[in-house]
Amino acid sequence: MDSFGTSPADSLSEEHKAVRALTQLLKLEQEHLIAADIDGISALTEAKAKAAAHMTELATGRHKALAAAGFEAKESSMKTWLESSGASATTSKSWHELIELAEEAKELNRVNGTLINKQMVRNQNVLNILQHGNVQGSSVYGPNGQTANKTVSRHIVTG
Repeated sequence: MDSFGTSPADSLSEEHKAVRALTQLLKLEQEHLIAADIDGISALTEAKAKAAAHMTELATGRHKALAAAGFEAKESSMKTWLESSGASATTSKSWHELIELAEEAKELNRVNGTLINKQMVRNQNVLNILQHGNVQGSSVYGPNGQTANKTVSRHIVTG
């Protein structure tokens, strides 16, 4: 079934639902990242990919409708179409709300990326300590005034 109409505004309601669904997944992912719940994060991967693919499909349909209406098939053309088509205030408001929702999702994704990077750095530091007895980049000045790696000794006792 083709869910796209002839107007670039026809998919806005569905796009709202899709970006809200992705936003919820990103918020849940953030909770799992903060809790270092790897299984929870992994469980969201497929759902996030499907949500992103659905959003792309909807945007592509809207771009095709823009092109059919004589506008460039890109996001910035939507504002021009709204202004020139005599679209209702409700349609214009819906578009602006969609942009705000997308910005919220983008920010959540950015924060989640930062959390992932911080966790990767922590994991790498732990690996360095376990493998080499030091954290890379943790130089200190020695008695001679030269930098020296700070070593952390860990002895494993089995018994």
